[in-house]
Amino acid sequence: MNGQLVTLADGGDVGDWVGAVGAAGFFLLLIVLVWQIAATWRARMLAAREEQYKTLAARYAQLLEDNVELHRRSLEEMRQTREELAQTRHTVGSMEKMMREIE
Repeated sequence: MNGQLVTLADGGDVGDWVGAVGAAGFFLLLIVLVWQIAATWRARMLAAREEQYKTLAARYAQLLEDNVELHRRSLEEMRQTREELAQTRHTVGSMEKMMREIE
């Protein structure tokens, strides 16, 4: 009978090992699942951030083009203002000359 008890006790140890290995496998599976879900989430966030960067870059390019156009218009207006100022000076000079001649 002692031999039978020893045999049952040995079978119990194997069952404990099987349970421990099973539990470790289950927890390893959970860790891998959580890791993959986190990696997928991070990849989606990076893709969304990349899309935001593309949108910002396109907006920046449009604003830069608008700025260049405004600068060009400003330079054109300044040129026209200089020409008008030169004409006004010439006219005022002619009027001064005419008024000196009248005196």
